[in-house]
Amino acid sequence: MPERYQDSRLFRIRHSTAHIMAQALLEYLPEAKIAIGPPIEDGFYYDFDLPRALNADDLKQIETRMKQIMREDHAFNVREVSADEARAFFKDQPYKIELIDDLVNGRVDDNGNKIAEPASSLTLWTQDSFTDLCRGPHVENTNTINPDAFSISFKMPAGAYWRGDEKRQQLTRIYGTAWETKEELDEYLHILEEAKRRDHRVIGEKLGLFTIVPMVGKGLPLWKPNGAIMRDTLERWLRQVQIDNGYQPVVTPHIGNIELYKTSGHYPYYKDSQFAPIQSDDEEFLLKPMNCPHHIMIYKSEMRSYRDLPVRYAEFGTVYRYEQSGELNGLTRVRGFTVDDAHLFVTPEQLVEEFVNVVKLIQYVFATLGLDDFSARVGIRDPKSDKYTGDDALWEQATAAIIQACQQLGLPHTVEEGEAAFYGPKLDFIFRDVLKRRWQLGTVQVDYNLPQRFDLEYVAADGTRQRPVMIHRAPFGSLERFTGILIEHFGGAFPAWLSPVQALLVPITDKHVEYAQSVAATLRAAGLRVEIDSSRERMQKKIAAARERLIPWLLVMGDRDREANAVSVRLRTDEDLGQMPLSQFVEMASSIVGEKRMELK
Repeated sequence: MPERYQDSRLFRIRHSTAHIMAQALLEYLPEAKIAIGPPIEDGFYYDFDLPRALNADDLKQIETRMKQIMREDHAFNVREVSADEARAFFKDQPYKIELIDDLVNGRVDDNGNKIAEPASSLTLWTQDSFTDLCRGPHVENTNTINPDAFSISFKMPAGAYWRGDEKRQQLTRIYGTAWETKEELDEYLHILEEAKRRDHRVIGEKLGLFTIVPMVGKGLPLWKPNGAIMRDTLERWLRQVQIDNGYQPVVTPHIGNIELYKTSGHYPYYKDSQFAPIQSDDEEFLLKPMNCPHHIMIYKSEMRSYRDLPVRYAEFGTVYRYEQSGELNGLTRVRGFTVDDAHLFVTPEQLVEEFVNVVKLIQYVFATLGLDDFSARVGIRDPKSDKYTGDDALWEQATAAIIQACQQLGLPHTVEEGEAAFYGPKLDFIFRDVLKRRWQLGTVQVDYNLPQRFDLEYVAADGTRQRPVMIHRAPFGSLERFTGILIEHFGGAFPAWLSPVQALLVPITDKHVEYAQSVAATLRAAGLRVEIDSSRERMQKKIAAARERLIPWLLVMGDRDREANAVSVRLRTDEDLGQMPLSQFVEMASSIVGEKRMELK
């Protein structure tokens, strides 16, 4: 969460509204147990252990009470307490007791890595009859929150495991949002409705792009023909762009010996997000969680000279992560996904220039797809965390190289602690879609550590053995997630070059089918993807069905079109371009597709 947001008035409003919601719910259901209730980017949530399930009417009752609290004069007051005082106060709230213990003792993860330092003191915040264990900050008074500018009814309660652990209690998570004005709330709720309409799972089903079925497995999408065409189009394009930029294709297996990932550090650093090892004969294997160790072994398979560097390997490599069931979401959160991965092995002197070229390539990819609303974030390590590996001096060198490259490009960027990979700092591109939602897309990482772990070398000009530096890079991130984002960004109305079907031919009667077939042959010869609707449905129904499928061009053909060797062209927006010679349409469509333009005429 950006620091500017955490310091904002809006953050305080949302944090305070979460407390007001917890008060209202406890008054409504006194047997409830409270867990946590933080602000998030567009609102807030609070997790509860409830005696029964909630429904929409319950939420209305809670919301009504919240409005009443906001109209009353209740100050938000804070006081410091000892751990024993806090435990006594929350003696009937087991989740708060666990939080207190963690705060006092400091938290570690399952691998023994420190997550948080012990707290020197605890603070309790109170408004009216409700007190919560909280760091703050909050607004001054409940009556400073606009009771007409919040909502908890835009999303029904959702499940959430305590501490994100699916082996622990499942809680009820109630979401909400709060704004300074009713107009801002209305605009946000409108965006949410539009997001539902653009849901990639719904559009993916309607357009026949992908499906996920339990018998195959949760989080393992199956690409249908239309989705496979779109995916293949993206792959083919980026493969060629990479070849034009000096990348070499490689292919690696879907599994690897566990020792490979122990050497790289991916196991056990990310043990909890990996599938269990596979025993075979006297060896243990893992489903591949990352492509980089495999590319490293290709580099290491022969001795390199400084004249060979940079070496740039690229692969659309499928990897596997064990995501918890509750976090899976269509294509955007899956367990098996294909990364447009590349790893560059460079000399220290080549690092900045190669990094700059990688960023330029990513910018070209975004520009071609019309993704022009993005920002850059330099992710560096958190000095208080133990999860990072490697020498401090090398981390500083890597970070300095990224900053230098950004400055050389004139690329505006923020620097955020805790956003680095475990082996090195990185540059992430944060894209805002048409609904102003933020998505992380391309990433570039500088890595001095894995070359050291694998003892990589090249022969320098003076004959000495030197260590290369690695650049990890993925413009799309993963094809699955990227496709899901594209579906929602375009609402399924893809640029013509990406559309699975680019033109639908509609003969008016059966006697025009033969002409439609000859037109289809001409269009296919020009490299366009076409279908013919020769069904016996009425013409208007055919046109409506084509519009539902968001096909860019609809070509209607009757007697006049056949006689003139022409087609009558309609766009998916229902704009009628009228009749045009077939050769003119082929020239127009081929130009739009070939140049990857956004418009359709």
